[in-house]
Amino acid sequence: MSDDLDALRGALLRWYGRERRDLPWRRTTDPYAILVSEVMLQQTQVARVVPRYMEWLERWPDAASLAAASRGEVLAAWVGLGYNRRALALHGAARAVARDGWPADLRTLPGVGPYTAAAVASFAFGAQVAAVDTNAMRVAERLGRGTPEALLAPGRAAEWNQAAMELGATVCTARTPRCDACPVAAWCASAGRPVAKARAARRAERFEDTNRWVRGRVVAALAAGEGLPADIAPDRLDRAVAGLLQDGLVRRVEGRLALD
Repeated sequence: MSDDLDALRGALLRWYGRERRDLPWRRTTDPYAILVSEVMLQQTQVARVVPRYMEWLERWPDAASLAAASRGEVLAAWVGLGYNRRALALHGAARAVARDGWPADLRTLPGVGPYTAAAVASFAFGAQVAAVDTNAMRVAERLGRGTPEALLAPGRAAEWNQAAMELGATVCTARTPRCDACPVAAWCASAGRPVAKARAARRAERFEDTNRWVRGRVVAALAAGEGLPADIAPDRLDRAVAGLLQDGLVRRVEGRLALD
């Protein structure tokens, strides 16, 4: 069984060495740069993140420089990435690191949960821990050979974590896995089996009809020094502004809204 698992690991790591995407955060072990990438990649596609990541690091190359920025500057630079609270959490984490250094338990940083902590720990600090995102979890479940932690290649956590996530993102996808292109299909309990169809969901709501879209438009307008968008119904604007005020993302200054 051990030899079999070693063969699986070797096949996946060799595949990753050949096929991995050349992403900028894979060329560094700087914990700050890796943290920026992990926060940006939460619920945002890789193609959108790459140019914004490069721009961000050019403007704020380290935790100290980001810590010195105002919340308004950070929110303005985040426009278009969505979920603005991620920007404030990243700002808070940078301030904590600039003040106290990197903590032993990365989960004590604002906005850093178990996955992000494990990713930064393994990619930046060489910790032998599994970074379990949805892609890595899917790969482990389909292989039927234990948890992501059990599959972890000894002494090669960073490379293994990237390989498992890459496989899940590009080959072992949720809806249409490409088993014919999978480097570990020979060891997979699910290879060639049809993916169970999910129950029919309600018609997806258009993003433009969501409160999140309105909030994003408001933040973008304030970042550009403009007034509230005139093409959005007042009741929707009122609801979005109330939420932004409650979340501390905007504030009123002499009767006008401004980024905090």
